[in-house]
Amino acid sequence: MSFTYEFPRPALTVDAVVFGFDGSGLQILLIRRGLEPFAGQWALPGGFVHAGETLEAAVRRELEEETSVHAVYLEQFHAFSAIDRDPRERVVSVAFWALVRKSDHRAAAATDAADAQWFPITDLPPLAFDHADIAAAAVTQLRERIRSQPVGFSLLPEKFTLTELQTLYEAIAGESLDKRNFRKRILALGFLTALAESRSSGAHRPAQLFRFNLTQYQRLVRRGFHFDL
Repeated sequence: MSFTYEFPRPALTVDAVVFGFDGSGLQILLIRRGLEPFAGQWALPGGFVHAGETLEAAVRRELEEETSVHAVYLEQFHAFSAIDRDPRERVVSVAFWALVRKSDHRAAAATDAADAQWFPITDLPPLAFDHADIAAAAVTQLRERIRSQPVGFSLLPEKFTLTELQTLYEAIAGESLDKRNFRKRILALGFLTALAESRSSGAHRPAQLFRFNLTQYQRLVRRGFHFDL
């Protein structure tokens, strides 16, 4: 496939903000760049879009190549187009965010990434390009989304306690939530299935386990239900 253009055009890249939850805090997956520019610095996984790729195909390829993470839910959330955001040339980046269960995805660096690690969102290292702005925008998007859709369950194990669920929501929201009110509201929504199982944690008494019931949630939505937490 060949192209002829009468005027210069910007290059196109994709970047991925991959969120994970370790049981106590929200984390973002970063790669250490192995190539210039910014060799040795931490950055979001991503890269240039090939001529024969869609944006989603490109970001999935880059994620698998640079971090070994694959088969995740991705959502496009913003385009970043500052004139000088990349020292190589004029580059526009389309950013995606993803929510993953960390236990299901072992991060391992590959291709031009020298390393891949998880970092707490509250303690990110200095990032290459404008990736700090991209990560901050993704956190803002996630904080808005968790109040209108039950996306947080994608970060939890299949079976979880209400304490784990509240800890996750507090980690995303960046604030403490009243335990009694949170449990009352989340159980009243009607899409958590209580299991005849429990989990022990240290000296505390065993806590009942729950599972997110996607079928029940979809049934409620068809009836006009609106998630509001």
